Amino acid sequence: MKLLFFCPRWGQEHIPWPVFARKVADAGYHGVEVGIPASSQELDTMLNALAAHNLQLIGQHWETKHPDFDRHYAEYDRRIRALAAVKPLFINTQTGKDYYTFAQNARLIALADRIAGETGIPVIHETHRGKFSFAAHITRMYLEQLPSLRITLDISHWFTTAETYLDDQPEAVSLAISRTDHIHSRVGYIEGPQIVDPRAPEWQEVVEHHLACWDKVIAQRAAAGHTVTTITPEFGAPPYLLLLPYTRQPVVDQWEINHYMMTMLQKRYRV
Repeated sequence: MKLLFFCPRWGQEHIPWPVFARKVADAGYHGVEVGIPASSQELDTMLNALAAHNLQLIGQHWETKHPDFDRHYAEYDRRIRALAAVKPLFINTQTGKDYYTFAQNARLIALADRIAGETGIPVIHETHRGKFSFAAHITRMYLEQLPSLRITLDISHWFTTAETYLDDQPEAVSLAISRTDHIHSRVGYIEGPQIVDPRAPEWQEVVEHHLACWDKVIAQRAAAGHTVTTITPEFGAPPYLLLLPYTRQPVVDQWEINHYMMTMLQKRYRV
């Protein structure tokens, strides 16, 4: 099993693309996970910078937020097609709304499947608060009824939503793991989606809950014959990243934390 690690652009938007791409490549990442810029000029700059450093691209979608379903559907259609047009490795999308009906969210998932079929770019759906996949027990229902549905597993969101480490929902977690194509390796806890520092001893029990899930993803994908699994260490920018009161200085360095997560997982999985 080969693991490919992708650096999030989130939190690094202030760095010009040529500088950022070089930094990402020098750090040992295989690519970047990012949404496409609105500006065609910035898009060209981004694609040129990635190509110059032989970096792959995962397209990331999160922007569709309109509460009216018909407008949401049309906007989602445009954004997913725009991402597919730049030929990423695949598209990772935060899809739908937690308050949409099953039928409405299923229409969005079907639209993503149709675009994937038309373009040849796989589209997978991230487990995320506020979306159709906001909780383990709800996502289980979608996975059971939509057999083609594939996911990005960011289980930190589910731990926070449930306020447990889901020991009481093993069937939902096992089903999700079996349908996972991509991992977001952020570490959350039962009262928040991101711990302060995964290197700190006081957080190691929490880290182990996440590692237990990721271990199963890697093992099951290897057993199924997959030769590659992608991982994005996605410790985020503020407000995910805590700031000190008054001075608003970050309590840790986001870049360092994500790089630590990559190297830790490389050692764990011996890649």
